[in-house]
Amino acid sequence: MNRITSAQNPRVKNAVRLRDGRRRRQQRRILMDGVREIGRAISAGVALREVFVCPGLFSAEAAALVERLPPARAELLEVTESVFRKLAFGQRAEGVLAVADVPAADLATLCLPEGALVAVLAGIEKPGNVGAVVRSADGAGLDAVVVADPRTDLFNPTAIRASLGTIFTLPVREAAGPKVLAWLRACGLQVVAARVDGSVAYTEVDYRRPTALVLGSEAEGLGPRWDGEGITAVRLPMLGAADSLNVSAAAAVLFYEARRQRG
Repeated sequence: MNRITSAQNPRVKNAVRLRDGRRRRQQRRILMDGVREIGRAISAGVALREVFVCPGLFSAEAAALVERLPPARAELLEVTESVFRKLAFGQRAEGVLAVADVPAADLATLCLPEGALVAVLAGIEKPGNVGAVVRSADGAGLDAVVVADPRTDLFNPTAIRASLGTIFTLPVREAAGPKVLAWLRACGLQVVAARVDGSVAYTEVDYRRPTALVLGSEAEGLGPRWDGEGITAVRLPMLGAADSLNVSAAAAVLFYEARRQRG
């Protein structure tokens, strides 16, 4: 195992650059930290390229993760604590961080099961919200999450962390809005859009049918594309001063209502 002692090492500097979205797109690589996140990426078959480890910061879980790293694909690089803290995000330092290839996210590769339940995120700009919705979708047993008109890259480190790595284990895809809507209709899904001015209470929809639940950004909501023929606009009751929920909170309410009906 190679040992790196300087934060000026080219391998370290290149990994740090992956915090920037433009660099991730150029290199077609992503950066992830955390035992759960990396472990779930491995389980999902994500191709790791480099794994930076700092044994001095290891928990028992981190040590066990390193033992199961796929040696044929990932180069193991030991670093000092000061170098690792340069690589890690914020105050989080579990002693293991990985560089990996960007997972495939082409909508055309997504095959849905019969009676599918899918989330669609339209124009969401905050990666933390994307990750939080994916985590709720995983918990509620949805079949996929589709990001329409993405404003952040799917595998932003913040999205990975907010999803607890479920962004690797749940099918997640992205495409332009018109393509997503055409795909939903081709798949025979009823389209249910969450809108502040929705005409139907969210509990009044039959989610036992194959369904796509569409949510927009907190700042702009859903545009006219998601208000057309064949789309049911639903509302969540807002009984206080605020007129809407955080998108991840609204998503969780809808997901678990659908799961309740299907249960």
